[in-house]
Amino acid sequence: MQHLPEGAPFQVGPTVNVYNEGTLQWLARKGATRICLPPELPLASVAVLARAGRDAGVAIEVWGHGRAPLAISGRCYHARLHDRIKDACLFVCGEDPDGREVQTLDGTTFLTINGVQTLGHAHTTVANQITALREAGVTALRLSPQIGNFPEIVDIYARATCAELPPAAALAELHRQMPGAVFADGFLAGTTGMRAPV
Repeated sequence: MQHLPEGAPFQVGPTVNVYNEGTLQWLARKGATRICLPPELPLASVAVLARAGRDAGVAIEVWGHGRAPLAISGRCYHARLHDRIKDACLFVCGEDPDGREVQTLDGTTFLTINGVQTLGHAHTTVANQITALREAGVTALRLSPQIGNFPEIVDIYARATCAELPPAAALAELHRQMPGAVFADGFLAGTTGMRAPV
C-alpha cells in the first residue's frame, strides 16, 4: 500500500486479515472502496464488519464459491514437486489447472495446492446463506474461477442472489455442474470450514 498514490481508491482481497472494525476503518481512510473479507469469518463477524463498511462507505463482499485460500508460501509447491526452482518453474502449475490435491498419510484428501497457494480441498459455497448475508449487509460474493463451465456456475449464483433459485436447488445445480466435488459452508456457521452444506 505504500506504493499507492495518496487517496487512490483500491480494493482489498480475502487474503488480507480484516477481522475487526478498526482495520476496516483504517483501510477505508487509506482509500479502500471494497473489501472481500477472509473466508474463515463466521456470519456474526461478517454482519459487524458489513455495518462498519456501510458506515465507512466501503462495499463488503464475502468468499462465495471456490476453494478457500488458506495460506501463501514463499516457495512454490508445484516447482518443488517437479524438482524445479521457483524462478525457472516453466509454469508447471498449469498441469494442474484446478490445483493438486494433498492427502494425509492414510489417504484422506484435505488440502489443495496451486503454485504458492494452500487452498481448502472442499469448494466453499454460500448457497445456503445468501439471504442471511444480504440481511447482514453484504453487497457482493466473490466467485473463484475454475476449470469447467464456470459461466454456468456464475449463473447459478446470479439466480440464487435474485431469489430465482432456492438454496437447495442452487446446491443441486452446483453438484450437477461439478460432479464429484466436495462442498463446504462451515465457516459462516462458526464451525469447521470443511463442514458440508445441510
